[in-house]
Amino acid sequence: MTQDRFALFGVDFTSAPSRRKPITVAHGWLEGATVRLDRLAPLPDWPAFEALLSHPGPWLGAFDFPFGLPREGVEALSWPLDWRGLVHHCGTLGKPAFRASLDADRVARPAGARYPHRATDRPARSHSPFKLVNPPVGLMFLEGAPRLLAAGVSIPGLCNGDARRIALEAYPGLLARAIERASYKSDERRKQTPERESARKRILAALLAGSHPLALRLECESATCELLVADASGDSLDAALALIQAAWAWQRRERNFGLPEAIDPVEGWILGVT
Repeated sequence: MTQDRFALFGVDFTSAPSRRKPITVAHGWLEGATVRLDRLAPLPDWPAFEALLSHPGPWLGAFDFPFGLPREGVEALSWPLDWRGLVHHCGTLGKPAFRASLDADRVARPAGARYPHRATDRPARSHSPFKLVNPPVGLMFLEGAPRLLAAGVSIPGLCNGDARRIALEAYPGLLARAIERASYKSDERRKQTPERESARKRILAALLAGSHPLALRLECESATCELLVADASGDSLDAALALIQAAWAWQRRERNFGLPEAIDPVEGWILGVT
């Protein structure tokens, strides 16, 4: 594989994949300032996701789920203060005990400050990984991070693993909001409106033109472009946005993938957040 064809993934994640609501992966590569989206692949279950993680490198994937937890909350719960230890501990707890721990932390906090945030969450305007509903970001961490650890991938700033398989935390909404302020997706059919479809069209147009803060131009077949707009859940478009973020990181591979030099080993960092 040539350097220009280094495999890139953009992954729209869910904590409960199914055929109706799969994990969606945008596969592609970077050529100059153009990101070629080769195909969109649905992963309907955990074995399919684990197979993606174990796929031989070289590849770089941008994954839309939190890799870490807020240090403030982790310290309050007396959980391990290193990434490997923290992820192993949470995985060993299992979902019921993990939920109970986060619930207990929440009710112990004052009204208006129920959820601790990571340093990267505030500027990204992302949800606290201690949230369990609307959206269940904590469960996304619980399902995603232990699988990253088990797969032995390399996560800059958090975990040294296979240097040919690189995983980075993405947040497609960060790039989408820089292009379009209006809501562009919903899993609820009654909210899948023409206005949201129009917003997806505007986001896609900006990606195709490269007229967005990451300044990379998306290229894909017309049928794929139609799918990015037609998928009212936004999962396909979010995977494409994450692919753009993966390509941006690959451009900066000699500069820590565009990440800060120092990353909290409990919290991690979101691509593109300054």
